[in-house]
Amino acid sequence: MFEVYIHVPFCMRRCGYCDFNTYTALDLGAGASRGNYANMVIREMQLIRDWQRKHGIEEPPVSTVFFGGGTPTILSADDLVAMLDAIRKTWGIDPDAEITTEANPDTVNEYYLGKLADGGFTRISFGMQSAVPHVLRTLDRTHTPANVESGVQAANKFGLRSSVDLIYGAPGESLDDWRTSVRTAIDLGVNHISAYALTVEPTTKMGRQIAAGTLPKPDDDDEATKYEIADDLFTAAGLQWYEVSNWARPGYESRHNLGYWRNVDWAGLGPGAHSHYGHAIDDDTPSDAQHGLRSWDIAHPRLWGMAINEHRVPWEGNETITPGENLEELIMLGLRLREGLDVDGLNHAIDRCQTASGHLRSITPSDLSAMADDGLIEMPMIMDRVVPTRRGRLLNDALIERFFDLIGV
Repeated sequence: MFEVYIHVPFCMRRCGYCDFNTYTALDLGAGASRGNYANMVIREMQLIRDWQRKHGIEEPPVSTVFFGGGTPTILSADDLVAMLDAIRKTWGIDPDAEITTEANPDTVNEYYLGKLADGGFTRISFGMQSAVPHVLRTLDRTHTPANVESGVQAANKFGLRSSVDLIYGAPGESLDDWRTSVRTAIDLGVNHISAYALTVEPTTKMGRQIAAGTLPKPDDDDEATKYEIADDLFTAAGLQWYEVSNWARPGYESRHNLGYWRNVDWAGLGPGAHSHYGHAIDDDTPSDAQHGLRSWDIAHPRLWGMAINEHRVPWEGNETITPGENLEELIMLGLRLREGLDVDGLNHAIDRCQTASGHLRSITPSDLSAMADDGLIEMPMIMDRVVPTRRGRLLNDALIERFFDLIGV
């Protein structure tokens, strides 16, 4: 598989909890403006494709495309379609590809969504966050629950799949508020829902308010209870968890996000976007000492634009992925998925690392039995996959650390 992610760094306003690489200015310099952004991304595509050819990388046609941000739908529908058309010309797109854009519910209407559907998009991910007005105000969101419903209905009209994102743990959100949001999302009839715990960064408006004592700090126990409420209600409605923070009806999982968690290759375009290549790159590093390459674009749009104008791949940096780093990623990513961590694959990766480290140990059935006794993983009939229980999902960081300790990384 090969995926493309396009980061759109523009927003109408900055939400108080957000620390993403986003900007409210119309023009950030060097061609990185809202009106010219699609042209800049298309130019970056060609630079990346030239880099791939130079390093002997031939990818299959793109299997998924995801426009994230920021607010991708702050751009015109024609701009989003133009970037999608350029991907098709640059790499090709699989006939069954999943093409998604994130959307703030108050930035799209029926006409806009119709143009996306005509242009080849298949899926819309609406940033719902909450169905409770006072929670939306706390999060600095400008849309209303009615915006979400009308957006989903319009998407349905054009055959677009819809997903909605929720955030739990906002200051002042009660358990009943959260139940209202979850039930409202379910009642929309969508086949995919994401639910993320609020993360408060100290440099954000909300972080400063919490530090000053004007807003209460999110509570871990409260967030755990809300996760359990969501899991129960989603499951009862026929949506199964397939990743720690994502639920879907069978066949409606986000293929793009599954690609990240399965460590496939992807090209990230736009300021701050990350890329990943899982096979050895043709450079000066011995092939047995690396597993691939990870890179990240320059974060500031003006500097990113300057690099493109100078015909340079606009990377701020890159690093090779060693077998040891690949081993850690296998554990971290696999333990987030319902399909589970492949134990044989993990032990094979451990064997690859032994020549360099000499002190790692493989995972044994007794190790898995002990974690199952602690309620962290399901006890498989055959010891080939490690699947976290709900307790294991709530304590996912601790479960990952347990694996690291067992194998000795």
